[in-house]
Amino acid sequence: MVEASAVDAPSAKTAETKRVGAKPPGAKSVGWALVQAARLHRARIGDRLATLDLFAGQEQVVQVLAASGTMTMGDLAATLRVRPPTASKTISRLAALGFVERRAEAGDGRIVRVRLTEAGLAKAEAIEGIWDAVEAELLSGFDGKERRRLRKLLRKAAKGLAEAGGLTGHETEADAEIEADEDETEPLVVAPAP
Repeated sequence: MVEASAVDAPSAKTAETKRVGAKPPGAKSVGWALVQAARLHRARIGDRLATLDLFAGQEQVVQVLAASGTMTMGDLAATLRVRPPTASKTISRLAALGFVERRAEAGDGRIVRVRLTEAGLAKAEAIEGIWDAVEAELLSGFDGKERRRLRKLLRKAAKGLAEAGGLTGHETEADAEIEADEDETEPLVVAPAP
């Protein structure tokens, strides 16, 4: 028979320290709450995107290209606030599915422009509906003012993290909204849940 040593058993002091004053990880952390909400949002989006043969994250590329038309890979990465290799990998996957096409710039083959194909444009419309439905779920307990305030605060947090991570140099419309403080005047459109 093997006896447990004193090393194996937690001391009474250690166990007591863990119980007294211990708070759940998300009790005070904005980051923890943000990660939890983002994880749940991504799962809801991901479940619905699977019906379109897409994965969470790919839809944002499709949405940006649908709104912008043709973009350079650098501009796409900056708009998404990701590193260029991340954008390139996503574009490669979407190109393999026939949703985007890439073309080297005439005169400078180092610059690659990307745009949606007709199939990609069709996906963009379906993605919009998915995002509207999940957004309605996400914000169902918020009034209009709370929705606008939350959106502004999240954009401000994202901008701060982008700057801290060196992902700056490309102002987005969201950044312009933060700077202009249009929070209280811009109408927010949220589609009803299906």
